[in-house]
Amino acid sequence: MIKLENITVRIAGRTLIENLTMTLNEGHRYGLVGRNGTGKSTLFKVLLKTLHPDAGQLEIPVRVRLGHVAQEAPSGSTTPLEAVMAADQERLELMARLEDGSEPENMADIYDRLIAIDAFTAESRASEILSGLGFSQEMQKEPLSNFSGGWRMRVALASLLFSNPDWLLLDEPTNHLDLEASLWLEEYLKNYPKSLLIISHDRHLLNGVCDRTLFLHGEKIQSYGGNYDTFERTWEAQQETLKAQHVKQEAQRKHMQDFVNRFRAKASKAKQAQSRIKALEKMDHLPDIVRDPEVRFDFPQPQKLAPPLIVLDHVNVGYTEGAPILKGLSQRIDEEDRIALLGANGNGKSTFAKLIAGRLSPQTGEIRRSGKLKVGYFAQHQVDEFDMSSTAFEHVIRKEPSLTPTTARGYLARFGLAGQKADVKVQNLSGGEKARLNLTLICLDKPNILILDEPTNHLDMDSRQALMVALNDFEGAVILITHDRDLLAATMDRLWLVADQKVEPYEGDLEDYRRLILKGAETFSKPQKQKKAKESGVALKKTAHDAKLKMEAVSSSLQKVIEELDNPELYTHHSESVTELLQKQHQLEKELAMAEEEWLRVEEEMEKVSS
Repeated sequence: MIKLENITVRIAGRTLIENLTMTLNEGHRYGLVGRNGTGKSTLFKVLLKTLHPDAGQLEIPVRVRLGHVAQEAPSGSTTPLEAVMAADQERLELMARLEDGSEPENMADIYDRLIAIDAFTAESRASEILSGLGFSQEMQKEPLSNFSGGWRMRVALASLLFSNPDWLLLDEPTNHLDLEASLWLEEYLKNYPKSLLIISHDRHLLNGVCDRTLFLHGEKIQSYGGNYDTFERTWEAQQETLKAQHVKQEAQRKHMQDFVNRFRAKASKAKQAQSRIKALEKMDHLPDIVRDPEVRFDFPQPQKLAPPLIVLDHVNVGYTEGAPILKGLSQRIDEEDRIALLGANGNGKSTFAKLIAGRLSPQTGEIRRSGKLKVGYFAQHQVDEFDMSSTAFEHVIRKEPSLTPTTARGYLARFGLAGQKADVKVQNLSGGEKARLNLTLICLDKPNILILDEPTNHLDMDSRQALMVALNDFEGAVILITHDRDLLAATMDRLWLVADQKVEPYEGDLEDYRRLILKGAETFSKPQKQKKAKESGVALKKTAHDAKLKMEAVSSSLQKVIEELDNPELYTHHSESVTELLQKQHQLEKELAMAEEEWLRVEEEMEKVSS
């Protein structure tokens, strides 16, 4: 149990959390929600003791271990698999003592502890987590220096999951993930055996994983039973009830004040007027109604063009001549198309998006575009290209010098950067505000096609809802890459799967695709199948080795128990010890039988692969 008592946190003179008293109970799965900038990540820092509150007490039992994703992504010559396995320090220390062999008297105890922490399956467990987060067997053995920052953050997340802390603290865990990895992570967290605290704006994740919701608003946290949808319904009902109470109280207040105003000066009514004044002073102060400013996005409507907008004719595209990422592309895109691109990271979704956006040229084949076609292309890396010392307004004017100041500010207001926000330097904007500026800039040309590559990263729940509404109101074509299933389901009506160097219509729906991903039922070409079989042979050898080690460990522990039971002195005064040892013997005999069965099974599998 974690206790926070009267916690107050101020950052740069602004109070984010005030007099917070709360208990986090073990075994629960908490979702921490609220608009960007309300202090959610600040609360995490308090819990992790990297930020000291200005007031209040934090109580975390010594035995309780909190885990969070490291701020610095791992790098260097270490492989992802090695980095993840290194997260379990206890296993590493025990294995080192075991291999050293200098403690023969402690070998049985070391074996017991290794069995208890499931140490002999460490590599397969680490590999399974990495695989779920998108790493092939090959990628797991490459040096981390070969990977981008996003992929290395996945390794950091995998390391955290592998370390199995008592409390798993996750801050926007899906931001660096694609849809496929997000689907896997949700299933993993559903089955996580300990406690969770998750900051997320991913409604699907919060609904699927969390059993309680903590709402941070106005420097306070309110706790609600149930997932995000349950919280939202409860909170909206509370607001409606509160509005009705305010209306009723205001009517009572007005009625009494009118009486006071009319009869205060009248001697015969002075006593009644005075009692009304006292009643007004004693009237309960109702909580304020939450009136967050409404978030609205608004894409300008494009000029109508004759179909088709784009035609691809046997196009190959890639970054190196003779090594296409995608081959034989023959697609047509029309004004009414709403297309979601599915497929694992690295399959070529972003490559296809860049081709349609005109950022990549075909290596072979032909691409035909409507003469007046305008394309708006959104990608996360574009934010890094901003001039951080310029304001949002200056960025708009720089791109379209012909705009009047009023028109330029009007464009910014379409995406929630109205008033003073337009004059804030980009370096001082939040991640969500930078994303809104990016959306503003791509809309200046009034594009016929919007191509959005992970637009929801850094957007809070209200901004995601605003984007959803704006896309449904937009009359042009949309091509969307996102891990946000709510956005996909609400705005897209066609699914294209990017896999095996092809882009093809996916005949199922999102639920079918979710099941496909979770079953690992990917389609492989013949060479890939052969390669996978070869890789599985290597993996089976390692599994067989681990199974044999486990057999030896259990056998050693069992032998130690048998030796203790053979001691005649045990039976004179230690009846309880005898019972415990007999129970332990029975349990170890079962474990040994299971370990032998697993070893035999793996040996049979190896024979099948080799044949």
